[in-house]
Amino acid sequence: MEPAAVDSPVPGGGRDNEDDAPDPPQPPPPPQQQQQQKPSRYESQKRRDWNTFLQFLSNHYKPALPLALCGGPHVVEFLKYLDQFGKTKVHVAGCSHFGLPRPPGPCGCPTRQAWGSLDALIGRLRAAYDENASPTAGGPNPFGARAVKAHLREVRESQAKARGVAYDKKKRKRRHQLLLPPSGEGSSSAAISAATAVTVAVAGSSTTAAATDQGGSLGIRDPGHADETGNLTSDS
Repeated sequence: MEPAAVDSPVPGGGRDNEDDAPDPPQPPPPPQQQQQQKPSRYESQKRRDWNTFLQFLSNHYKPALPLALCGGPHVVEFLKYLDQFGKTKVHVAGCSHFGLPRPPGPCGCPTRQAWGSLDALIGRLRAAYDENASPTAGGPNPFGARAVKAHLREVRESQAKARGVAYDKKKRKRRHQLLLPPSGEGSSSAAISAATAVTVAVAGSSTTAAATDQGGSLGIRDPGHADETGNLTSDS
């Protein structure tokens, strides 16, 4: 009786020949971008302002005030602290240049941060707080607090009087727009008036054509026209 054939061991620790085949070469990874995109001017300024505010919290308060405990009054104190670095001349009430937008000469009034600069600063810091504040800090954004808005409004009004600068935005003039009445009875009356005007115009055109054939002219008064303010007026 012949002995049973013994399988020869598979080279490579018992794996199949297919598994012993070398792996195909992997494509080289794409080259990384050597130069990163340069941040915009707004992003750079926002980062500098945020670092300045954090430095203020750590140096101005002893011990340092954590960001989680920061509120609107602390932001107002930070804005007042920045006035010493301002370059905008704000005249006091007793100055002869008070209320003059273009003073004829120098004076000894102090310099402050302009209202526009403070308003833009608060906008950047408000966005930086949303990006960098810890989710566990909780609470509203301190840069949008009511105390901060009240301080900016006070600075705006005081500087407008002292420097004679008007901050009101110019309203755009509308081009000859008719003021339509509100919805309801007025709208129905307007629709009836418009329909009547169309009927008169059609009748007037036919009458004018007939009169022109006879050698004469017939004038039909316009029921209304728009004046310069956009209101509908009638000829009288």
